[in-house]
Amino acid sequence: MNDIRRAILLVVFAFSLVMLWDQWQVHNGRKATFFPSASAPAKTASAPAAAVPAATPGSAVATAAPPTGGPAAAAPDTAAVARERIEVRTDVLKLVFDTEGGSIVKSEFLKYPEQDHPEQPFVLLDTSAARVYQAQSGLIGGPFPNHKTPMRFVGERALADGAGELVLRFESPELGGVRLNKIYTLKRGSYLVDVRHEVVNAGGQPVSPQLYVQLVRDGNKPPGESSFYSTFTGPAFYTDTKKFQKVEFTDIEKGKAEFAASSPDGWVAMVQHYFASAWLLAPGQGHENFARKVDANLYAAGMIAPAGTVAPGATHSADARLFVGPQEEKVLESIAPGLELVKDYGFFTILSKPLYWLLDKLHGVLGNWGWAIVALVFLLKILFYPLNAKAYASMAKMKAINPRVMELRERHKDNPQQMQMEMMRVYREEKVNPMGGCLPIMVQIPVFIALYWVLLSSVEMRGAPWILWIHDLAAKDPYFILPVVMTLTTLLQTALNPAPPDPMQAKLMWIMPLAFSVMFFFFPSGLVLYWITNNILTIAQQWLINTRMGVPPQFNLPKF
Repeated sequence: MNDIRRAILLVVFAFSLVMLWDQWQVHNGRKATFFPSASAPAKTASAPAAAVPAATPGSAVATAAPPTGGPAAAAPDTAAVARERIEVRTDVLKLVFDTEGGSIVKSEFLKYPEQDHPEQPFVLLDTSAARVYQAQSGLIGGPFPNHKTPMRFVGERALADGAGELVLRFESPELGGVRLNKIYTLKRGSYLVDVRHEVVNAGGQPVSPQLYVQLVRDGNKPPGESSFYSTFTGPAFYTDTKKFQKVEFTDIEKGKAEFAASSPDGWVAMVQHYFASAWLLAPGQGHENFARKVDANLYAAGMIAPAGTVAPGATHSADARLFVGPQEEKVLESIAPGLELVKDYGFFTILSKPLYWLLDKLHGVLGNWGWAIVALVFLLKILFYPLNAKAYASMAKMKAINPRVMELRERHKDNPQQMQMEMMRVYREEKVNPMGGCLPIMVQIPVFIALYWVLLSSVEMRGAPWILWIHDLAAKDPYFILPVVMTLTTLLQTALNPAPPDPMQAKLMWIMPLAFSVMFFFFPSGLVLYWITNNILTIAQQWLINTRMGVPPQFNLPKF
């Protein structure tokens, strides 16, 4: 019969795998398999989307004049407006607007280069043959201007030296007795764009249009997404009542998307690794949420809000804000409640947020994210030292009595019940708790999983150097030096542990670390650095405690 301690370790390992799988499901926007939320599911909100004009790939990508049919061509004077792409630039953003609807059809982040092509800025919003990702808005409730309506552009195209903001204006023709003016205000150093929708009633009757804002995106994963780890890509909604709700593209397609149908607050976002876009209405503006499939592999998520009753000859303004940028946690927190949740830590948010705070403080002192990771793991090891001391002390005692246990196994190998009784008697005499080495370590598992998600999700690691050949902590080690070191330290840890009496267990104890290490050859180097630091400190603690306990460390090499 197997050693009790080994059995307990296997149980702990299995439970850890269950937790990791459950968290993986939640992180990727799916329902938890083993620990589902107790809250009731939100209703699927799809009805309001039917009123919003669809954005087909053809109309999104085309650069010629708009089609003659549909709501955008209802008035004769629209043909006089030539369709044009307007490129504007601030110190951090380069945006491309389409005069069809005044929509943003491309965004480049001037301070965040492409990882594979550092000479090129990172592109989030895009409109090309390969990708469609746009930010759109317009009016519904009548034959009013929308994101397909040709508009006239007025304004500057670059942020002037010394200027704090850049103002762009798009003016629609009259449709249904209504004109829509979109005024975009871009500010220096900011990824947040103020968007004012001026609704002008040029007719003879009061009108009550509704404003919609939406993010339209294809359902493909971002380019360069790793096959060894995956982060969530897709729409997300936030309300005070339901909090953060991710929506899978596949659920939208199947009509099974669950999110708050309406709310007096909140926002809608499109999330991917490191970056996000989000529409935010004015505070306290009640709205309906929607998510729908608008074409093959093209999805829309947005909000619909009343724009108020506008009397003949009057103008009413409906304000909104559009965020297009990196998931910098402190910046997101300052924009709107809950917006920092687009940087998704999943189930371990309650632990990950303080860990990120501490990591950020260490970076402020050390000035290097790599050394901040090392320092953070070192501090966590100090914090958990009492628990580790108990765990390793228990393991050392188990190791000391292991010859007696092995002798009992051999003596009573034909009588498992008698063997267990004798082993328990030895444990009582030596005052050894077989679970003493497991529980202290189990307590730490959630903390280190939370730290894993902090390092995986933090855009601050992107492009951040450490030392020598490590120029980007968010990219894999180009020479695979760190993964090799991590594999060696993992094997050293395994060698320091007592060899299991079961030959199959002994083989698994060596095969599992090797298989686990293979994945880390393709993980971001910041994550590998964290794991190496943890391994080295764990080995040092184990060596120190074993020596103090009078149990000299021994290397148990594999026997295949």
